[in-house]
Amino acid sequence: MRRREFLGSAAGIWSGCNLCLRGEFLSAREPIKRSGPPRFQVGLAAYSLRDYFSYKKGKAQQPSDNGPAIDMVGFLDYCVANQFDAAELTSYFFPPNADKSYFLGLKHAAFIRGVAISGTAIGNNFTVGAGPKLDAEIAEAKKWIDRASLMGAPHVRFFAGTSRQLDGNPQRLEEAADALLQCAQHAAQYGIFIGVENHGNLTPTQMLTIMKRIDSPWIGINLDTGNFHSTTPYQDLEECISYAVNVQVKVSMKTPQGKKYPADLDRIGKILKDGNYQGYVILEYEDDAPYDQIPTALAKLKQAL
Repeated sequence: MRRREFLGSAAGIWSGCNLCLRGEFLSAREPIKRSGPPRFQVGLAAYSLRDYFSYKKGKAQQPSDNGPAIDMVGFLDYCVANQFDAAELTSYFFPPNADKSYFLGLKHAAFIRGVAISGTAIGNNFTVGAGPKLDAEIAEAKKWIDRASLMGAPHVRFFAGTSRQLDGNPQRLEEAADALLQCAQHAAQYGIFIGVENHGNLTPTQMLTIMKRIDSPWIGINLDTGNFHSTTPYQDLEECISYAVNVQVKVSMKTPQGKKYPADLDRIGKILKDGNYQGYVILEYEDDAPYDQIPTALAKLKQAL
């Protein structure tokens, strides 16, 4: 769907919308323009406590050490106790029988705790090649958009695929972009943003190419500070920040060879401020001893911001 058709079909929804009248929707495929100074709402991704949830990708699990087991409401309580503004309720940790009442219950639980649900995440792959497998990936992704709507989550974190599958294969890139556009059109009906993550070693060039090929104001980059495994990761972040609709911060980064090293949170904070980012900044802790170390990581992140 081209820009003119999209705006025409949405005219009834957006009539009287000052943002649309000011042209902010029209410039969505260009770098996002924001008014006022940078501002942040700091949250925690459920993935940070991935080894302690009762379920992981539909299967029951036991905590990997002596840390306490947790469910999603318990995770919200953890966010309250540690003074997070928001929580990303990562889909991998919902019970396999989660239904409409479950998702509405999470919306209720978050609201009465004063915790914003920043979004959810799915583990899709849109570079599997055209055919039944890709069709199934798209259908499952749309189901998670519906579930995000039930929770009141304004953002769903998507994977496009892997750099290796996209590199030098224009057809895979076209297929991934088309799949993302289909999902963005579905998400637009609920006012939900899709954030395409720099997952799978995607380069800034690949990320920006995807952005410029998808003509929808409801899609942007889910910018993960730990996912550019290059020799110039901070420059990579700078290149993509102007398309970010959600930011995830990791306390560690990786070299191209996969070796971990501490992230410079102050430098990351400066990139977000210089890029005039406004929105959620979600801590995704992937290192050891999360229960012990998350409060310290949060304090450092807030100081950097």
